[in-house]
Amino acid sequence: MDKTDRQAGRRRLLKGCAAAAAAAGSTLFSSSPCTAAAAAPGASPGEGVQVAVITGGHPFDVPSFHRLFRSLKGVNAMIQHIDDFASSPAEVRDAYQAVLFYFMMMPTPTDEKLPGYAGKPKAALEHLGATRQGIIVLHHALLAYPQWPVWSEIVGIANRKFGYHPNQKLRLDVVKPDHPIVKGMPAWEMTDETYTMADAGAGSEVLLATDHPKSMKTVGWTRQHKQSRVFCLALGHDNAAYANPSFREVLRRGIRWCAGAGKPS
Repeated sequence: MDKTDRQAGRRRLLKGCAAAAAAAGSTLFSSSPCTAAAAAPGASPGEGVQVAVITGGHPFDVPSFHRLFRSLKGVNAMIQHIDDFASSPAEVRDAYQAVLFYFMMMPTPTDEKLPGYAGKPKAALEHLGATRQGIIVLHHALLAYPQWPVWSEIVGIANRKFGYHPNQKLRLDVVKPDHPIVKGMPAWEMTDETYTMADAGAGSEVLLATDHPKSMKTVGWTRQHKQSRVFCLALGHDNAAYANPSFREVLRRGIRWCAGAGKPS
């Protein structure tokens, strides 16, 4: 089976999940991985890149977050807690073209002595990179699992001790203007929470940077984790960021690039 056949198979699986959920008529209450995947508000099954958006361990503005993903052309986001992702069958997890992490789980993950609904998060996360499924690490997900070398390798920062600074006005400069994620985009200003921490390390291609005194310099960068493209973006704390058109466009392009969707539409 070639790459095109595998991708088509994944899309058919997710469409089948969505169809099953619609037929059941109870997506908001079902514990089925298929129906949970189909329950993201505004998602139209089969349209755009199929991306699992993984939350947990940090509060966020739920209505605005859902509106953000509904606004991203060419992206079909299925928002779910890490428990739902980790307890889904492997074939469901692998069917997503990309996985975006917006969680901030701090204890090193384990599969031992967990309630049944939590699944096997360590195994699910260690499986990342086994396929060409894209990986996006957004904002506070950069800080997750601070003592776990696997997550530090995915992010590209060995020492992830940090400080945080809410409501900072910063300017973002495009460092790699020919990269598809930022091509043709001018510098922009926005208000967001910033992190003071080490910058992206070896093996990272920096796309966005800032000289704000209360922020790390590298704000957006790409990496490779095994077979997966990775895009890390330090932006995205709340609706002040979600509502920024340049932030939305970079996020949209980053998801599609990681998923191997070609040129941003």
